[in-house]
Amino acid sequence: MGLLARPCVRESSLYVRLGGERVQCILCERRCILNSDQVGVCRTRQNIKGKLYTLVYGDLSAVESRPIEIKPFYHYWPGSTALTFSTWSCNFGCPWCQNYNLSKTPPVPEASRSVMPERIVQMAIDSGDEGLCASFQEPTLLTDWAVDLFSLGKTRGLYCCYVSNGYMTPEALNLLRQSGLDGLKIDIKGDEYAYRNFCGSVDENVPWRIAEAAKKMGIHVEIVNLVIPGVNDSDSTIAFVVDKHVKHLGPDTPIHFTRYAPAYRYDLPATNIRTLERARETARKAGAQYSYIGNVRGHIYENTFCPQCGECIIARDGYSIVSYGLTDGNACPRCSTRIPIVGKYVGSA
Repeated sequence: MGLLARPCVRESSLYVRLGGERVQCILCERRCILNSDQVGVCRTRQNIKGKLYTLVYGDLSAVESRPIEIKPFYHYWPGSTALTFSTWSCNFGCPWCQNYNLSKTPPVPEASRSVMPERIVQMAIDSGDEGLCASFQEPTLLTDWAVDLFSLGKTRGLYCCYVSNGYMTPEALNLLRQSGLDGLKIDIKGDEYAYRNFCGSVDENVPWRIAEAAKKMGIHVEIVNLVIPGVNDSDSTIAFVVDKHVKHLGPDTPIHFTRYAPAYRYDLPATNIRTLERARETARKAGAQYSYIGNVRGHIYENTFCPQCGECIIARDGYSIVSYGLTDGNACPRCSTRIPIVGKYVGSA
């Protein structure tokens, strides 16, 4: 069977022809220019005779029902579960990757299968999931398939979200929004030093632009900053991230400072919890109303507090909600301040 006959190989809608057999991919902001037979940096796009093809249409590396809080999304369908899936490879080169067995493995179209969107939607419904989520490795690379999945999922009442590094193009974001994307969590790596030296010489401004554009489109956005020793844990870098967050997304967008643990090719000790607490306090002083500490189970700042009166309105234990105090109108029961929550609470806490 030839490559083009493989079900996971399909022509992408996100490219432009440059003349002759040269094409430019417009899926992510690397915008790779490829001659015939060349593969992009992400290893999931190939120029075949002057047309750009995805090599991973429905080629799933993992499928699992998971709580939305694990992403983490704290203000988006709280208490729900999403059928979560991924493909292979990545467009970044982070040496601390937690899912390196997926992100550092290139696709093998000759050995892969393609899972049709209809099957995944039915799996989510049969499992009692409220939504669909592309995660684990960089979901931007699965976009050609995800737009078909989300379009179908929306007709069945499922929410649709990405857990991403945010390095997609505006063209890709628009396509995803049109297909039903309504939740986007972006992992911010730090300042220019972090992106240039650890992620593969990429522009640190792109994820912020995408986050801001997504929010203007009505997509729910949350930001995560994995705080890594020697990379982005300095006071100046934390202040840089916080300033960007408030400037681009405003005070009501949640920001999570999460604890790194050694993985893949990065083996410095886990983040000092005091560093996370300092980052959270920096965000609070800068005006961020919903700042969290993650990957520290039982920490007080896993919880959501009313920014007006300080009432604990959502208490969490890891990825579980143990107490949910918001009114039906998403207001603080003590002072009636409205809390920005998307979707209804799913649970019995």
